[in-house]
Amino acid sequence: MDVLIIGGGLGGLTAALDLRSHGYTVTLVERQRYPFHRVCGEYISNEVLPYLRRLGADPAVLRPALLSRFQLSSPGGRLLSVPLDMGGFGISRFTLDQHLAQLAEARGITVLQGATVAAVTYQPGTDSHTVLLADGQQLAARAVLGAFGKRSALDRQLQRPFFQQRSPYLGVKHHLRLDYPTDLIALHNFEDGYAGISAVEDGRYCFCYLTTRHNLKQHGTIAGLEQNVLARNPQLRRILETAEFLYPQPEVINEISFAPKSCIEDHMLMCGDAAGLITPLCGNGMAMAIHGAHLASTHLHDFLQGRTTRATLEARYRHSWHAQFGQRLRVGRLVQGLFGRPLLSEAVVAGLRYWPGGVRALMRRTRGATF
Repeated sequence: MDVLIIGGGLGGLTAALDLRSHGYTVTLVERQRYPFHRVCGEYISNEVLPYLRRLGADPAVLRPALLSRFQLSSPGGRLLSVPLDMGGFGISRFTLDQHLAQLAEARGITVLQGATVAAVTYQPGTDSHTVLLADGQQLAARAVLGAFGKRSALDRQLQRPFFQQRSPYLGVKHHLRLDYPTDLIALHNFEDGYAGISAVEDGRYCFCYLTTRHNLKQHGTIAGLEQNVLARNPQLRRILETAEFLYPQPEVINEISFAPKSCIEDHMLMCGDAAGLITPLCGNGMAMAIHGAHLASTHLHDFLQGRTTRATLEARYRHSWHAQFGQRLRVGRLVQGLFGRPLLSEAVVAGLRYWPGGVRALMRRTRGATF
């Protein structure tokens, strides 16, 4: 085959659709079965819309929530509100990923669901990769794209530095029904964390937050954490007290790392969370995954057409990736450091209330242009 893609999230699925549109044979390997939930803020900047439409994957058919306002609160509940430049939309990963996977299969992409990649080996003699699945099946591909998310057994195999270090962060996601604006995305601070809420399709809301294992350990359960820490912010207390929680248990992911990652490993191109994760406070990881898929597909197309060598492919992709995302990630990590600590958060939000232009400037630096 031409390309094997490891991971069927937004980066993997959109790259598969892009490469298939050029006529390449593409296999995508996803360890779960669609549809399924992911811990994710489920907000996407409108910067991706022209690209998705070009791929014949316009999300409008899924009736996403249209988001045009942004709100930020300090741990004490102090509010800051500004227009959401460029705008965005809210759509659940349960719905969007399944939709893209169905499009992929309809267009001739082989989608292996419930399959796990055990090992990837680059073969210098043939300038190709051999991919071993957990069931013993062996596949060969001219190029491999890693889009397998935040943390994978492959990260251990590749001996990626971030995988060797413990991370204190965990993410929690609920779906809710409540009386809340449908055009607003809000980020609410609390001690050692922050929570985002915005509408998705079908009158539901995604409520997703980042906190620490220490916070959870101190209070014993997710419910205890929410009642004793998140609810100290009156904005979050109102949500927690009035919302209908739609699922018996939230989705939880541990060991979220914000350490820098390489966008190339053992001649595999990486995109999405596998290449580097933007902080949740900047709320644009989904758009970054889609944009990364566009970059990877563009450079892979030149390579598969014989217009570039593998060395040139890797050098150009690395340069493009850092040019597109380097500043966004740096600003995201800087902004993350300003929040989650009550005294500092209160001071920052208080100051920014009198400088809305500064808030919008920060937001622009964590978002890209349409492509």
